[in-house]
Amino acid sequence: MATTKKTAAKTTAKKKTTKKKTTKKAAAATVGLGNVVELHYKGSFPDGTLFDSSYDRGQSIEVTVGNGQLIAGFENALIGMAEGQTKTISLSPDEAYGPANPEAFNTVSRDQFPPDYAFAEGAPVQGATEDGKPIFATISSFTNEDVTLDLNHPLAGKDLNFEIELVTLAEGTTTVDAAESTTAG
Repeated sequence: MATTKKTAAKTTAKKKTTKKKTTKKAAAATVGLGNVVELHYKGSFPDGTLFDSSYDRGQSIEVTVGNGQLIAGFENALIGMAEGQTKTISLSPDEAYGPANPEAFNTVSRDQFPPDYAFAEGAPVQGATEDGKPIFATISSFTNEDVTLDLNHPLAGKDLNFEIELVTLAEGTTTVDAAESTTAG
């Protein structure tokens, strides 16, 4: 029986090298001005107290980014997010509902409320102006004769935290160049 001897002889033949083909994955679409997005969020105060949650309502919200449907800091946080991404942000009053306006208080006669109304500081109230426009306020204080109403937004002057989950970024929505759009705050 013949045996063959294997050697590690050098070869002068050119080695075939195969280049790895690299396929670039398409970059995930990210949110820009003009995009329609569906999102969930939780809003809380710095102490952790929850003040709002789309999860608790069991319903996400759909908005067009840049149309002023959201507070400025929240809307700005959406820019650059990708579908499925979650982000936590902290907003100062200037990025949210603005500072509380000390001039946005009005004192009215207690008899403008029903006789059996249960007054409580901090309670929300709704009424109408003399020309019938709705008014939303919070009772700041009350006496036997008068009620002082705070007409500021209930979250004005407060630091706020949000956990945002971008559920979907609608396909085919157009992105508006930031220079062409202004966001209402």
